[in-house]
Amino acid sequence: MTEESVKGWSADDLEEPDRDIDPEDDSGAVVAVVGRQIRLWRESAGLRAGELGAAIGYGENQVYKVEAGKRIPKPGFLDKADEVLGAGGKIAALKKDVAEARYPKKVRDLAKLESEAVELGAYDNHNMNGLLQTEDYARALYGMRRPSFAPDQVERYVAARMARQEIFVRQPLTMLTFVQEEVTIRRPLGGKAVARRQLERLLEIGQLRNVEIQVMPTDREDHAGMGGQLQLLKFDDGTAVGHWEGQLSSRLISDPKEIRIVELRYGILRAQALTPRESLAFIEKVLGES
Repeated sequence: MTEESVKGWSADDLEEPDRDIDPEDDSGAVVAVVGRQIRLWRESAGLRAGELGAAIGYGENQVYKVEAGKRIPKPGFLDKADEVLGAGGKIAALKKDVAEARYPKKVRDLAKLESEAVELGAYDNHNMNGLLQTEDYARALYGMRRPSFAPDQVERYVAARMARQEIFVRQPLTMLTFVQEEVTIRRPLGGKAVARRQLERLLEIGQLRNVEIQVMPTDREDHAGMGGQLQLLKFDDGTAVGHWEGQLSSRLISDPKEIRIVELRYGILRAQALTPRESLAFIEKVLGES
């Protein structure tokens, strides 16, 4: 994968249905401010909500909901409203704030930590790490959730996951290491075509200068990862946090004693796994067999 091909993954480019704001999500304050700005520009332009909606391809009720801070607008809404209302880019400039508000709070919190990290290491044992996933693979995973997600929920989570992948090219580059269980390489989640593209993606990402992918073979008799998947983020000031995600909850680890345990386990995992060069060769072999 070239750096140019990854640069296209931005939250603003990921279209999804407009969604209502979750009253328990603190992103509501941002959306409320954006809505007020749009209403002020509309009133200044002498347009009714229905007229603005007709001009930008939205219903009157949708415009009212956006202005009331009850619905998060997608980027296209803001671009068109900016043009119709003659805002000179002031409405369109709100896309970044709105894009962040579109994603679940726990995803935004993790993405913020990832954006500040100088090193990120992750061990995954059931499926590909979210940062490595293709869009189709991620969509297949969310589609398997039980109880089932609604279609718009699936797209919302997929968009958030894809947006996080800007970490691959963000400057200064973050050092990224991944340890993936062999089963995650061989398991054809989403079907053979999706699985093949996922393996191709691994080979592409594995060529980036700041990325190392390692495979943990199933036949290992000694394994430091029996406690489950983990993620370790290190920051420029020397601090670190761990991230653990279970069936129904996730947890951030910041206690220094616990961080030392996570660092120890992850270091041993990397030593027990195939080297990055051996791992890419292994992935090529599995791809050839699929």
